[in-house]
Amino acid sequence: MPSRLIPSLFVLLWATGFIGAGYAMPWSEPFTFLAVRFGITFAILGAILVATRRAWPRPGVALRSAIAGLLMHGVYLGGVFWAVRNGMPAGMSALIVGLQPLITAVMAGAVLGETILPRHWAGLAAGFIGVAIVLSPKLGNVAGALSLPTLAAAVVAVVAMSAGTVWQKRFSANGDIIGGTMIQYLAAALVMAAGSFAFETRTVILTGELLLAMAWSVLVLSIGAIFLLMRLIRDGDMAKVASLFYLVPAVTALMAWPLFGERLSWLQIAGMAIAVVGVGLATAQPSMRVRASR
Repeated sequence: MPSRLIPSLFVLLWATGFIGAGYAMPWSEPFTFLAVRFGITFAILGAILVATRRAWPRPGVALRSAIAGLLMHGVYLGGVFWAVRNGMPAGMSALIVGLQPLITAVMAGAVLGETILPRHWAGLAAGFIGVAIVLSPKLGNVAGALSLPTLAAAVVAVVAMSAGTVWQKRFSANGDIIGGTMIQYLAAALVMAAGSFAFETRTVILTGELLLAMAWSVLVLSIGAIFLLMRLIRDGDMAKVASLFYLVPAVTALMAWPLFGERLSWLQIAGMAIAVVGVGLATAQPSMRVRASR
């Protein structure tokens, strides 16, 4: 696949995750759903590893991949799903998750030594403003719906995602993508299973919607989108990769329009434009003249 197509395809696939969650959550508790999702993904990747005769990750590599998986999949998705399940408005959780590119940029500068120029900071700030505008109709009067536990879960989730992507870039970006991702999902499945037994009834109602959401989540998100994310992390600066997440709410809103009949206001469309401009600034490369002068 041409490298220039990977960012667009990643945003498109990642945005479908919020649509899939909407179909799945009425029929399964979040930790239970995620434990099964991650377990199936682990089994598929393990089968691929055996079929292609790839080497299994060495203990040190496996440990580093497990930490990335706990943060990026387990704590992140588990925290967001739990917060929404326990009353946090989806728009507010999406807005908190929208802080991820800014948090990632700070972490990347501190841990990876990445230099973020003023125009990149401006792009990150503009992207967040655009996301807030896109989500503004979904926020409504959220003050009464917020609680300290759900707010804490959402904040921990977004910090974990930022930390997980930076950890992946620092310690695991150059490893075997199939073996490393397989271990990530094993670790995430175990922690979600523990959460399911500790906090849930593990009641599942098998419906066509749930099965379709599970198949889509495993094949398109946990394998397709995550493999694209691993490629982006390996090849790009973390702040620029993270800025792509600003486009997700806009793409999700566009998908929800025909699927759920959710209307888009001109204000939201303007917010999408601002987010696109922000991502453009955040991912801008130095001109050839500037690079040649260095």
